[in-house]
Amino acid sequence: MVSLNLKTSLLFVASALGALVSAVPNPGTVTGNIAVHDPTLCRDGSGKYWLFSTGPGIEIRTSTDRIAWTLVGAVFPNGAATWTNEYTGKNNGDLWAPDCYYQNGELLLYYAASSFGSQKSAIFLAKSSSGNPGTWSNLGLVTATTPSNDYNAIDANLVIDNGQWYLSLGSFWTGIKMININSSTGKPSSSSLTSLARRTAAGGAIEASTIYKNGNFFYLFTSWDKCCSGTSSTYNIRVGRSSSVNGPYVDKSGVALTSGGGTLVLGSHDAVWFHNLCRFFAVLTALRTSQIIGPGGQDVYTDADGPILVYHHYTSSGSSLGINRLDFSSGWPVVV
Repeated sequence: MVSLNLKTSLLFVASALGALVSAVPNPGTVTGNIAVHDPTLCRDGSGKYWLFSTGPGIEIRTSTDRIAWTLVGAVFPNGAATWTNEYTGKNNGDLWAPDCYYQNGELLLYYAASSFGSQKSAIFLAKSSSGNPGTWSNLGLVTATTPSNDYNAIDANLVIDNGQWYLSLGSFWTGIKMININSSTGKPSSSSLTSLARRTAAGGAIEASTIYKNGNFFYLFTSWDKCCSGTSSTYNIRVGRSSSVNGPYVDKSGVALTSGGGTLVLGSHDAVWFHNLCRFFAVLTALRTSQIIGPGGQDVYTDADGPILVYHHYTSSGSSLGINRLDFSSGWPVVV
């Protein structure tokens, strides 16, 4: 017979470990072909989910439940995006960091063409009424940079506020910028740039901006540090907020994002969960850990169950899709 003191001790340990589990954000359940980089999520009028990600031709995955994903092909199959070759230095349409938006029965897709470490970069726009491979119309160049610029034209994100369109973009150099977009063309309506965020630490490693409005604030999510290095990746997701879409953005400590500020949302961690608790005394019988490394390349999407954080991360098996809900009840996003 187990003594009362032992029972109490076991329950205390189980309670403490349970609190630890709830504090560790694990990627939500996703299955199928989920080896992605820089994912972006849309849902069309029929309720089907579309996930686009970095890769030759831009990879397309679909789902009916946001859990089981099927790779169905590419936006531009068989290296068809020849207009991007001068920026990628390749002929296979190896394109980066798409950003999708669904409206009026059409999917819009911004995407980037570049090569690692280069400022010879460009952002393009495409659209499709079905989303299926090979149905996408090339709407052409949106904006481009050269080594003479002090910023980089990749990682586009469209945000619409009160009918006004804006595009955030940028990677390294002088950081994240914003341009005004003509809602009729999807192209810039002026040549002016607004600076939103910048780092000088870690070689200026900030990119993958996403702007999301919740309540009275706009939240600027960015990815910091090193991407795309497998389990050596140090990517992590940071955030700041502003009452205006074009800033200024500050982090939770009040540090301006243009001065290197950024509150951690999600970084590398050990995912911990528990199995087979004894029916009577909550005795721990199994403990398993697996590393979630370098989360980033994120998108934030509003679904029926609230704000959704979509990102890639690494495990010992390679890159993988992560999907979690975000809780803004404190005024700052918390991964749940």
